[in-house]
Amino acid sequence: MSARRHLHRRRVLTAPSGASVSVASIATPSAGPEITRLAIDTVRTLAMDAVQAAESGHPGTPMALAPLAYALFTRHMRHDPAAPHWVDRDRFILSVGHASMLLYGTLHMSGYDLPLSEIRNFRQWGSKTPGHPEVHHTVGVETTTGPLGQGIANAVGFAVAEAHLAAEFNRDGMSVVDHYTYFIAGDGCLMEGISHEAASYAGHFGLGKLIGFFDDNGITIDGKTDLTCSDDAAKRFEAYGWQVLHIADVNDLDQIDAAIAEAKADTTRPTLIITKTHIGFGSPNRQDTAKAHGEPLGKDEIALTKSGYGWNYPEPFTVPDEARAHWHEQVAHRAAAHTAWNAHWAEYAALHPALAAEFERRMKGERMPTLSASLPTFDAKSGNVATRASSGTVINAIAPHAPELIGGSADLTGSNLTLVKGAPTFSAATPGGRNFHFGIREHGMGAIMNGMALHGGIVPYGGTFLVFADYMRPAIRLAALMGLQVIYVFSHDSIGLGEDGPTHQPVEHLTALRCIPNLLVLRPADADEVAEAWHVAMLHKSGPTALVLTRQKLPYLDKGDAIRAGLKRGAYVAADVTGGSAPDVVLMATGSEVEIALAARAALSVDGISARVVSMPSFELFAAQDAEYRDAVLPRGVPRVAVEAAHPGSWYRWVGDTGAIVGIETFGASAPAPVLYEKYGITAEHVAAVARGVMGR
Repeated sequence: MSARRHLHRRRVLTAPSGASVSVASIATPSAGPEITRLAIDTVRTLAMDAVQAAESGHPGTPMALAPLAYALFTRHMRHDPAAPHWVDRDRFILSVGHASMLLYGTLHMSGYDLPLSEIRNFRQWGSKTPGHPEVHHTVGVETTTGPLGQGIANAVGFAVAEAHLAAEFNRDGMSVVDHYTYFIAGDGCLMEGISHEAASYAGHFGLGKLIGFFDDNGITIDGKTDLTCSDDAAKRFEAYGWQVLHIADVNDLDQIDAAIAEAKADTTRPTLIITKTHIGFGSPNRQDTAKAHGEPLGKDEIALTKSGYGWNYPEPFTVPDEARAHWHEQVAHRAAAHTAWNAHWAEYAALHPALAAEFERRMKGERMPTLSASLPTFDAKSGNVATRASSGTVINAIAPHAPELIGGSADLTGSNLTLVKGAPTFSAATPGGRNFHFGIREHGMGAIMNGMALHGGIVPYGGTFLVFADYMRPAIRLAALMGLQVIYVFSHDSIGLGEDGPTHQPVEHLTALRCIPNLLVLRPADADEVAEAWHVAMLHKSGPTALVLTRQKLPYLDKGDAIRAGLKRGAYVAADVTGGSAPDVVLMATGSEVEIALAARAALSVDGISARVVSMPSFELFAAQDAEYRDAVLPRGVPRVAVEAAHPGSWYRWVGDTGAIVGIETFGASAPAPVLYEKYGITAEHVAAVARGVMGR
């Protein structure tokens, strides 16, 4: 095969000036072309065999990109298979997640804890090699990818985190955060809108330690890319402020080395390396066709392809001993960077013990012991206040006690009230800034925050209007799937935002968010509930949290102790009958509608009806409580009425067969908030009437 003559090695280029010499200048010994070719072809054949055995998958891209993966993992990346979570490792993100066998084969050959049995078990129940890479499931996988373009934005988030932590913790001559983020993207990734958002952000903020490869093979599932796309990727990324380089043939390792060296030489901007490849490389009948993309090659075609490679091993899943030994030898030289870093860290810790302790705390995800005590207290003198405003107060109160909490909003800082007052803004000139301007890029913001959280050492938050959660839903879903501590500040949470009208008034969004597994949704009813909601969000490390906040002002409930005890359990009794007797009816509400439920209770009392009011800021937390607590809050046999200025779908679980829901099943309208609440029946009078109805009165 003509392209094989390019598969030779040379000594890796030295690190660019400014890198930590003791860590980044470790070279890899050269190797001959025959062993190099065998090492690369092993990754190719494993991909073909795994997809064939599974009878599903994507063999073509791993076959094409095996030389690039080999070059990265054996010649350029700082990584240690024996310590896959080493904090200063280079990160690699496979944005083309369907090409998962490229990553699995590379990890296996590099010596990560991913045995050949797992490669054989590709895409099967319980395997460590699922169809698309999943973080926390497969060692060496940095993020979950599959939905195209997400990996690019995640990579931007990784680079943001690296830049921020480097600015915070590095000192002259003592760089403990000094690594690169690499990603591979395909045509589909660049077609997706999220790639535009993320790339624009990365270029503007000068993320010079971000290096991406565009797998330019000209093929999609439906056929050639010219069916749907004719834009110029190079000009696009140049316009974003990226350095754009080219590799004419991915099989030429010298070209890969030179491109990466040139990318590292420019630390003022990210780099996209456009890499020409042949999907299904070496397949006589499928190379450069859509048939090589998303289906097995077939046994006969695999045999022909292996013959063309000069592959002399008839059994599938064969890993030649000399290929494995070569990979391990080469990767061992990359892992030596970890040993050098450890020595460097010991010196740093001796010179800067306080900084070292703080860095370790953050990377372990521990919270400062003063966090809880820093929560602000409110009282009736605070007056009526929108929960978005009390959220801003809480952010600023806890900020000095949670320096890992960094974020901002999608061009709505003054509306979401996400600014940490007096703190610098993140920029190319001030990467240590904790206030972020994500721009009007909700989807990009969500995925960038995911990358920041995955990197470690950071708890990111991002704000927008609740209605625009739709723009970032794929990133929210992935945050929940990955179990990331990401905090969303969603303000303007209902028809209560008023005159902006139905385009900006969320109706179905609360129900939609509550449907996402592992997403914690908190809709607080007053300033005290907001403070405790933030407390819960900061301590909730197993998944993302959505704080859902009002534009309109809400009264102070004066239930401080009950809130502190009850919010973390999802629901609590905000007002009850006197004398310990059972209520006639239970009124349930969240957020701004708790006030309405309390007013309905007062109206019912005039008729001699005893009502309990339950504030229920989190369905997820309440559902996690034991039956005894749930029954104590919502006694069995007592009729229930729920009220929320949103779609009622998520409430049916709690009202039971005999209960009722006061909600909204249509879009809103443009009018002042009080008018809208009246027109849509979200009033104390209507709630009281509905309560009488369920009681048969």
